[in-house]
Amino acid sequence: MAALAIPLFNCVPFSVQAPRKVVTSPPAAATRASPLTTSPISSPLSSLKKKVLVPIGMGTEEMEAVILVDVLRRAGADVLMASVESELEVEASSGTKLVADVGIAECADEVFDLVALPGGMPGSVRLRDCEVLRRITVKQAEDQRLYGAICAAPAVALLPWGLHKRKQITCHPAFMDKLPSFRAVKSNIQVTGKLTTSRGPGTTFEFALSFVEQLFGGDVAEGVGQKLLVHTDDYQRKEEFNKVDWSFNQTPTVLVPVANGSEEMEVVMLVDILRRAKVNVVVASVEKSKQIIASQSTKIVADTNIADASKSIYDLIILPGGTAGVERLQKSRIVKKLLREQMEAGRIYGGICSSPVVLQKQGLLKDKIATAHPYAIAKLTGQVAEKVGVVIDGKVITSKGLGTVIDFSLAIIGKLFGHSRARSVAEGIVFEYPKS
Repeated sequence: MAALAIPLFNCVPFSVQAPRKVVTSPPAAATRASPLTTSPISSPLSSLKKKVLVPIGMGTEEMEAVILVDVLRRAGADVLMASVESELEVEASSGTKLVADVGIAECADEVFDLVALPGGMPGSVRLRDCEVLRRITVKQAEDQRLYGAICAAPAVALLPWGLHKRKQITCHPAFMDKLPSFRAVKSNIQVTGKLTTSRGPGTTFEFALSFVEQLFGGDVAEGVGQKLLVHTDDYQRKEEFNKVDWSFNQTPTVLVPVANGSEEMEVVMLVDILRRAKVNVVVASVEKSKQIIASQSTKIVADTNIADASKSIYDLIILPGGTAGVERLQKSRIVKKLLREQMEAGRIYGGICSSPVVLQKQGLLKDKIATAHPYAIAKLTGQVAEKVGVVIDGKVITSKGLGTVIDFSLAIIGKLFGHSRARSVAEGIVFEYPKS
C-alpha cells in the first residue's frame, strides 16, 4: 500500500473535544493487585514481565515516548525503547536527545505483548518508513496482540500499513482529515479490540494507563495513576500568592539542571512544553557526562554540562524531582551557587516534586508558600499549600510533580507571555486548560 504523503509540520492548536474515552470492545479483565508500594507496582501478572516495544526516530514526540516508557516500567513491564535510526541517540521533536536501549533490528524476532508508537513529526514518518517496524507491528496485529499509536502516528503510520481497517481510531486533530471519516472518533482514547489510539502529548498519561489496565488489570492501573498524581480531583490545580510581573523584553532563558536519577517525565515535559512557547531552555548535566540515566532508566543527553551553563545568566532556574536526582543536584556546588545568585538578583526559580526540599535547604523558600510531592512535603518547614498542584509565590514556583508538570509548565508560560499563549500551547498538545 502506498505511503501517505503528509507534510512535515508541527502539531497545531485545536479546541479540546469530548468525550474523553471511547471503548468499543472491553479491555483485559481487571486483576487483583497488591497495595501501592514501590516502583514498579507489584501484581500477580507483573512477574510475567510483559514485553513492550516503544520505537523512536528523529522527530519523535519526546513527551509521548518518555511517558509511555516510564509509566509502563512503573507498572512492571519490560520496556524496550528502540531506535529506527542508524544510531541509538535520537533528537526528538522539541530538541531533547534520547538514547534508545536497542536498535530496531534487534527486535525483529522478539515477541511483544504490546507495540506502542509515539507520534510527532517527522518522527511518525520515520517510524512509517522503517520496514522492520512495519513487519513487527503488522505481525502484532495479525497475532491478536496489543498495539497502539498516538498523535500523528495513527494517521501517518497505521493507516498506510493497513492496520486501521474495520476499526474506529483517533489521532491528533491536525491529522483527523487523513482518517476515513466513518472510522474517525474525536475522543482522547479509543480502544477497538487490540488497537488503542490517542490524540497527543496531553493525553499520553491516559494512553499509557490504558495499556497498563489492558496488560495488568484495573487495580494496577489505578495504583500507578495515584502514584503519578494524575488524578487532580483532590486538589486545586494552581494558586498564586503575592503576584508580581514575570514578563521580559527578550526571549526568556530557562536553566534545567539534571542528574542521574532525575525524573525523566518531569524533565521532558517541562522542556518540551516551554520550547513550544519559544522559550530558550538549556538542559545542563551535573554529572561528568552530558548523558544521564534518569529514574526509570531512560537515557537523556543534556545540552551542556553545568560548569559551562554557569557562565550564563538565566531568567528562570527550575529543578526537576526524582529522589536520587535531587540528592545529586543538592550536592552540586555550582547548582547551589546559581540558585543563591538567582535569589539575590531577584530572578525566578522553582522546583518540582521533591526538589523544593533543595530550595528550602538553601534558604530559598523563606517567607514563601510552596508545595511538593506528598512524600516530600513534610520536609518543608515553611508555609505549605498541600491541596494545590502548582503554587506561585512572587518569583518562586513549585509543583507536586509528575501528573502536575503540564500545569506547572503552562503556568510558567502564562506568567511569561499571558494566558492566551498558555492556552494555545495547551490546545496544541491536546490538554484541557481553563479558558480564563
